[in-house]
Amino acid sequence: MTVAIVPDARVRALNRRFRKKDKPTDVLSFPSDERNYLGDVVIAAGVAGRQARAAGHPLATELRVLALHGLLHLLGYDHEHDDGRMARLERRLRKRGGLPEGLIER
Repeated sequence: MTVAIVPDARVRALNRRFRKKDKPTDVLSFPSDERNYLGDVVIAAGVAGRQARAAGHPLATELRVLALHGLLHLLGYDHEHDDGRMARLERRLRKRGGLPEGLIER
């Protein structure tokens, strides 16, 4: 898996192209069809920084929260349609990793 931290404008362009939403978002996941490669997680640097400040924790912590969220999407979880499965797993993994509240809870 690859994690890329990019400018908000790049994430906005990707979000517009692939999700038809013309705005930046914090994290996008792009699963791969290649064997032994999960895919790409793209994090918006500016959005991550603003979220970290709003949550009162370091940017590095926010990046870990976003990367975990993106990884779960690469593994096939979808918090919009899975009756809470992704949220429960994300919560357990965050606790194990010492991370604060996640995206789904915000």
